Amino acid sequence: MRFDIASVIRILMIYALLVAVVPAGAKAASPTFTPPEAVSEVLVVGEQPGPSLWKVSSGSHVMWVLGSYGPLPKQMTWRSREVEARIRQSQELLLPARARPELGFFGMLGVLPSLIGVRDNPNGRKLMDTLPAALYARWLTLKGRYLPGDETVEKWRPIFAAQRLYTKAVEKSGLVPANAIRDAVEDVARRSGVRIVTPMLKVDIGKPRAAIKELKTSPLNDIDCFGKTLDRLETDLDLMRARANAWSVGDIPALRRMTHVDQAGACIDAVLSSQIAQERGLQRVPEQLADAWLSEAESALKANASTFALLPMDDLLKSDGYLSRLRARGYTVEEPR
Repeated sequence: MRFDIASVIRILMIYALLVAVVPAGAKAASPTFTPPEAVSEVLVVGEQPGPSLWKVSSGSHVMWVLGSYGPLPKQMTWRSREVEARIRQSQELLLPARARPELGFFGMLGVLPSLIGVRDNPNGRKLMDTLPAALYARWLTLKGRYLPGDETVEKWRPIFAAQRLYTKAVEKSGLVPANAIRDAVEDVARRSGVRIVTPMLKVDIGKPRAAIKELKTSPLNDIDCFGKTLDRLETDLDLMRARANAWSVGDIPALRRMTHVDQAGACIDAVLSSQIAQERGLQRVPEQLADAWLSEAESALKANASTFALLPMDDLLKSDGYLSRLRARGYTVEEPR
């Protein structure tokens, strides 16, 4: 089973790598990607041009890059003649890199029993025993709104409880995750007979059962992750909708202006600073994923007359993101106007 970098960041890198054998659950409902001829409605009143594309070129070879964003309104219908046309004329759809543990089928089966209780706080502690009183009071308010009656999460580590709360809050707000855009783009590529490529990074975690056992008893500095997740739910739900609107019309300046609470960065820092991650070299995984994608991107630019790629919008807006690194390697990168 595959995990993309968004899953790694939003949940927990170590957990994602160790439990990649666990089903990911039901597929999220996706915004509709409708061919231009069939469009009858849009996200906001009036016809919208859809998301803008970055252009990377090497001689006569080009790569068109779409920035995905999430969460998005569940019932959103977006149109982009350019996106569909660029996918159809390309020889390859390049998706974000994914990490997976080096476990065979029987290795996967072997670790399943040890996964029971991996999300729980060590020594039977509950959230009220782990969190500062003021932070726990904020949790109870949001939990009552988005997770009423769910007492299971009270025994979870803060990072897992925060992710559960975030997922339910987004769902109850009528939004769906960023992978909805990937699903729509992949669907267009399949219908058009375009080859789909996902760079894969195999991660050696040593003895998985021993790693899981250690994880169950190891502390994680995840209070900041928990707090910033609450911050985002208390202040950013309206901002999420505004950013979705800006994404749907390709308003890049607006997306740059509307910064949000970076709970993902705080959560991944909690993982990468842990002893179990340091001992197994997992702190290198984000950079290794970037290298895997960049390597495949360069191969695609060399081999294909046209390539269509998908990357998180936040990465495209960074001054040191993937496209900046391609520019530093000599490729021409043109931003949307």
